[in-house]
Amino acid sequence: MTQLEFEGQAGGWGDGPTPASPLPPTEQLEAWRERISPFVHFGTSTWTYPGWAGLVYSRRYPEPGASAGMLAEYAKFPLFSTVGIDSSFYGPPHPKTLETWARALPDGFRCVSKVWDRITVHTFAGKREPKSAAGKANPDFLNPNLFLAEVYEPYRRHFGDHMGPFVFEFQTIAGWGMRAAAEFAGRLDEFLALLPREARYAVEIRNEEFLSPGYLAVLRAHNVAHVFNSWTRMPPIGAQLDVDGAITADFIVARALLRPGRMYEQAVKAFAPYDRIRDPNPELRQDLTRLAATAAKLGIPAYLIVNNRAEGSAPHTIAAVARQIAEGTRE
Repeated sequence: MTQLEFEGQAGGWGDGPTPASPLPPTEQLEAWRERISPFVHFGTSTWTYPGWAGLVYSRRYPEPGASAGMLAEYAKFPLFSTVGIDSSFYGPPHPKTLETWARALPDGFRCVSKVWDRITVHTFAGKREPKSAAGKANPDFLNPNLFLAEVYEPYRRHFGDHMGPFVFEFQTIAGWGMRAAAEFAGRLDEFLALLPREARYAVEIRNEEFLSPGYLAVLRAHNVAHVFNSWTRMPPIGAQLDVDGAITADFIVARALLRPGRMYEQAVKAFAPYDRIRDPNPELRQDLTRLAATAAKLGIPAYLIVNNRAEGSAPHTIAAVARQIAEGTRE
């Protein structure tokens, strides 16, 4: 069955509005899921997309304020057993929000949460901060006390059963000079040493030069995962996986965000409303399949998060990867 063939089938998940490109029937999705290792967890990079009506959602949800209702239905989708919480990058979720999300999720459904960028931004860009802050160093860069007080403790108290890996996303850092990779690894080592060992942490870098033996050694020393990310200025996920010692923890995290070389704004403009595949990426699908196989072989969890901007529709990408894993095929 080709990708185009299964995209054109009727009778996909949900009984709501018919999407432009339906998914395979529920029974097929469930059959693929049963043939995939339980260590493999698929999820999307956030969940509040009206364009998924008829794909993931049985109806069109009113906006705003439908987040919890959408999340509850999202968690019932046959292929999803995790989700990426991206809004937490712009500020820690309010405790009441965490409690509302927790009530919407089944027991043990673990989420991959991005950490507030106040902790990971090295130099202010002046976009959400006052313009006067642009170009100035962030005094809270890698501040463990801020992370513990504003992120970790609220999650532990109000979202503990759903607390999966925390992702520290470091957007491109410029101006550190020749010793940038070593300096970053050293600062990261000091920070990670002060975090509670009970939680899982993952680091996503946007500087290719930071993907160094020293960086991987730091992550390995603290049982922290390197995030295998598909991003504008990063090597493909498969190339990252080929780096010696790239599996640094007893779990795996991947975030399939963009095709390398493509800008985020370009993908948003080209792919909305995210109800079909717009730009198939067989290499990305094969890379995610490799990560799933690695997790199954090692017997460790893999949280594989897919963004709509990777190919045009995260649910369709995940369905294609699930079929590829379950049936042993390759695009």
